[in-house]
Amino acid sequence: MKIFELSKSFPKEETYSLTDQIRRASRSVPANTAEAWRKRKYKAAFISKLNDAEGEAAETQTWLELASRSQYAERETAKELYIVYDEIISMLMAMANNPDKWLPRNAK
Repeated sequence: MKIFELSKSFPKEETYSLTDQIRRASRSVPANTAEAWRKRKYKAAFISKLNDAEGEAAETQTWLELASRSQYAERETAKELYIVYDEIISMLMAMANNPDKWLPRNAK
């Protein structure tokens, strides 16, 4: 939601590029994580969706960097959000690297 609020202040000419891209990528992180959770009875599908979420989080970081360098976002705000996404990526990687901890007993 912080990304959504931040992107409201982006210039109009960025509506169909940076604004849409950063919103899509940031929203995709929890959506892919939720899908991973629902698919956790299949180890490979669980890991795949976690990897998708990780990729979207990294993409969000790229858009944050571009927004900051374009002076559409304050450097400190972008940095804070970037760090949050570093933490999210770390958690997703930990789950993907140790999936058995999260899988039900009858997972395939």
